[in-house]
Amino acid sequence: MKKLSARNQLKGKILDVKKGATTSHVRIDIGNGIVINILNHDRGRCRSQSQDRDEAWAVIKASDVMIGV
Repeated sequence: MKKLSARNQLKGKILDVKKGATTSHVRIDIGNGIVINILNHDRGRCRSQSQDRDEAWAVIKASDVMIGV
């Protein structure tokens, strides 16, 4: 994977990719029963061409993170 500025990078395996007209939904298993669900918009579709069980990274970069309790 190329160097990115995002510090939150979680390694895992792709469970499935569901491609739509303008977005793709990708689920990545990062272990310990944790699955990350990703909604990937058109500009990132080239990155979502992976197949199930491929190694992948969930890269999280956001200006705000909220916690609900």
